Amino acid sequence: MTTLKNLTEDTTTTRTLLHEAIPITGSIVSGTYNDENIKNYTHGMLQSVYDYPYLSSSANHIFDITTGISTQSPLYSSITTVDAQQAKKKNIYNQMAQLLVGYDVTGSVLQFDEDGNIIAGGYKIDDAIIVPFSRLLAKDEIKKESFSLELGVDSLYAQPLNKRITISDVSASTEYRVNSPVGEYGILYATQSAAGVGPYLNQTSEHTASIGGSTYWYAGLLYYQAGIMVLTASVFGDQLRTAGIGGVDLEYLTGSSTTETISGSITGSTIQNIADGFRHRIYNLQFNNTTELNSTIYFCRANYNEFNYSSNPTYLENSRVRVKNQASDAPVSYITTVGLYNDNNQLLATAKLSEPLKKTPSNEFTLRVRLDY
Repeated sequence: MTTLKNLTEDTTTTRTLLHEAIPITGSIVSGTYNDENIKNYTHGMLQSVYDYPYLSSSANHIFDITTGISTQSPLYSSITTVDAQQAKKKNIYNQMAQLLVGYDVTGSVLQFDEDGNIIAGGYKIDDAIIVPFSRLLAKDEIKKESFSLELGVDSLYAQPLNKRITISDVSASTEYRVNSPVGEYGILYATQSAAGVGPYLNQTSEHTASIGGSTYWYAGLLYYQAGIMVLTASVFGDQLRTAGIGGVDLEYLTGSSTTETISGSITGSTIQNIADGFRHRIYNLQFNNTTELNSTIYFCRANYNEFNYSSNPTYLENSRVRVKNQASDAPVSYITTVGLYNDNNQLLATAKLSEPLKKTPSNEFTLRVRLDY
């Protein structure tokens, strides 16, 4: 075994982004396991979704679902009962907003902004369905322009997926925002899905943007590094949703009443009931995650007059070099291991070669060692 030392400070660094496709079908989150993969808590502030019954040792946490309402929302004062969890919904909104949006110059928590242009004002997201994805799925971040959520908006709760819209971060690879304390985020837009006969999106809504000559409806925000989706509750309301579909004026979410609109759900239902209703309408959800792989590359050089003798004790026999038949023969060694040392000549890491390299005074090598972290 011959151990090489990086003598010449020949190092460089690289950054590689690895992506993995994450498909989450609606059947997993809306009843495949009879909701045994859905975990509710006594505090009632969120609901957790697993890919398998959560009591199983093989279950993996996928995401959480919760609901937040701003004190600036017209619906806030309509929450009059303790059962509707006014304080909890307010606290959740403020907690997520201060984390993801931050504070203004007066120290007040900023609201989620529909188009991300906080300084310009504009429309705010007052009532939100918030979905933090687990780190197991999102890894270092969600890849921009890879997110897609197909959502059922049929007014018939028993068959919510007959009419669907698609929510995605279209154009996010070039139009993402950076004015968040947690990093980059993109705007989520709703478009018509192929299911059923449309349109299902309000053609007279002011909450639209034109991208590439097509009309999109503002639907929420997606925070890439944090792995959090903030979806406006208006995807089920008349600001985005077309009135009159399915024989009722507005979309209803929880199914507790055939006349309960999304506003009624926000003001009159618990977070758990809203999460149940939202899961019930997920047809398909998919995105690509990102793993950032940082590497330091060391170029270790073995010149012609170096490392021609092995440090292996078996290299010598009876005080003679085993590989030399005559004293005039050139020394021969085989490089098998590269050692990386610090300034105090302490061995920190070793790298094994795929096969031994024959080293003699007539050749030299430059070995490339990559250390990933």
